[in-house]
Amino acid sequence: MSTLWRHEVDDWLRRALPGRCAFCLAACAPGRPWCADCHAALPWNRAACPVCAEPLPGTVTPRPCGHCLRRPPAYLRARVPLRYEGEVAGLMQRFKFHASPRAGMLLLTLLEEGLEEGGKAGQVGIAPPQALIAVPLHPRRARERGFDQGRWLAERLAARLEVPLIPARRKKDTPSQRGLDRRGRRGNLRGAFEVPRALPARVVLLDDVMTTGATLDALARACRRAGAEEIEAWAIARTPRETP
Repeated sequence: MSTLWRHEVDDWLRRALPGRCAFCLAACAPGRPWCADCHAALPWNRAACPVCAEPLPGTVTPRPCGHCLRRPPAYLRARVPLRYEGEVAGLMQRFKFHASPRAGMLLLTLLEEGLEEGGKAGQVGIAPPQALIAVPLHPRRARERGFDQGRWLAERLAARLEVPLIPARRKKDTPSQRGLDRRGRRGNLRGAFEVPRALPARVVLLDDVMTTGATLDALARACRRAGAEEIEAWAIARTPRETP
């Protein structure tokens, strides 16, 4: 049985069996779409740089990483509760490339859960943003893909937070970031974004997956030009730490 077909069968079973875990089909935790064991086994990004959320070794006390000390990003901090591994990577691929609304809602719920847990764990307090801004796709790429996963997530999160969703514009259809190092990614995205209206002081940027942070950094710079002062970057998952 192919991986895609297996996922489709699993999704059908979960819809047909309400109250069952989205990952293993065991009984759900009360009010949650997952069981306690699967929730605990997810790749939570708890040991991470407090600025860019890059995963750190579990034995290291979280502190700003070398990249952030050498070149601080334009956003104040990133909040990314999960690592892009295992079940989270599978969910993201089904959402991003197969437009699975069930996978999207699970990812959004995990983001909210992670933000809530971070606040309880004593991280810097999360003040409600005055606006939400999704990382935009270039119009040509959006037409080709037929699905803008960032905007899909942002529309629903903005409604839950009861804040406006302000659109940004991608001025350049940048080449793929794959295979580029940090410097190459920053250069690839220089001047790529524009926010065509004045922003309030406190905004949150939203992406699905954060790799080096170059995309969110470039968007944050455009937001600063539009008047934002306190900018946070939120994403669902962060790719594993880069090797030197």
